[in-house]
Amino acid sequence: MVHTEPGQGSVVSNAPRIKGSTNGACSGSGRLSPVVLQVRGIVLPEREERSFWIDGDRLRTEPVPDADNVVDGGWLLPGLVDVHTHPGTEVHDAPFSDEMLRRHLTDHRDAGVLLVRTPGSAARIPDWVDEDPQLPRVRSAGRWLATPGRFFPGLGRDVSSEEDLVHAAVEEAKASSGWCKVIADWRHDEPALPRDILSAVVQAVHAIGGRVAAHCQTADGSLNAVRAGVDSLEHGMHLDPGLIDQMASQGTAFVPTLSAFGAGADRRRTEEPSARRDWWLAGWEAMLPNVRAAHEAGVTVLAGTDSFPCGTVTSEVEWLVRAGLSAETALGAASWSARSWLGLPGLVDGGPADLVAYDTDPTLDISALANPSRIILRGRVIA
Repeated sequence: MVHTEPGQGSVVSNAPRIKGSTNGACSGSGRLSPVVLQVRGIVLPEREERSFWIDGDRLRTEPVPDADNVVDGGWLLPGLVDVHTHPGTEVHDAPFSDEMLRRHLTDHRDAGVLLVRTPGSAARIPDWVDEDPQLPRVRSAGRWLATPGRFFPGLGRDVSSEEDLVHAAVEEAKASSGWCKVIADWRHDEPALPRDILSAVVQAVHAIGGRVAAHCQTADGSLNAVRAGVDSLEHGMHLDPGLIDQMASQGTAFVPTLSAFGAGADRRRTEEPSARRDWWLAGWEAMLPNVRAAHEAGVTVLAGTDSFPCGTVTSEVEWLVRAGLSAETALGAASWSARSWLGLPGLVDGGPADLVAYDTDPTLDISALANPSRIILRGRVIA
């Protein structure tokens, strides 16, 4: 969650008519019998025309007679991904809400975002989310982990001391999808979390097979996070470009959440000069060049929005293009590259039947991402 007042339906196409919202049909006995779906199109990033048959929630390449053809032409992408979103609450002084969580995840899904990572939330993501086939797949990091003075009090998990952070991080990683999220800094005029504490967190979480995400907006916070070996640097404002090679060599991903910062840049410029305003603007001016340099150095750059409403990952992809990434690379950061980073394959035989179809090539016009012609999640036609 950006500590700077962060920035803040599906389209009907000419694809064949769907016989229902799922891949099931009623048999003569009234019971639901499976219907195999077929999709055909040019698959990205391979740019090869392929056909898949959807049996249950899996993609298959072996033809099935009399399948229900629900996509016949166009462009096929693995489901979109937002790797930095906080569904369930929108303001720091409101409680976590299951109703809001469902609404946020539905907004993601209806935009074609079929996998999200929640790097910190006000409460642990409840089990019913994973059990609901109508909602995106979620990789969670448990509650935000904040030591005194480094976050909104009471919003995440307040850790009473820096020494207790290691135990809390392991506990959250075990209770989530293997991730934990540490607030490594907060205010620009206060010290970042000490490097030795953050290093101990990384070592302990890695020892149980987990991964660590770190919120960083100050130079010292980013320095300590990279030196500690975190798995993902969130925001990275004021990142020293001299750290980029180490990020590449050790596999630290960069999730800059440019759209959240970019939404507030013009307003910041109109504010009265102050140390905080000048610090913020200096950090923002360096972010796009750092994102490009990170990509060129081999760092995995990923798309995360950290903003509301949910389902706006297209905006983040556009910002990555502005930073200098190619359209295909930026799109991958919100699709196949992000899925691979989170441990899921793309559109392959036996892979999850999570895909988004487009009438035109979205690498030629990124804005087309906002207009999917078909959305299929867990083998079910959503739109």
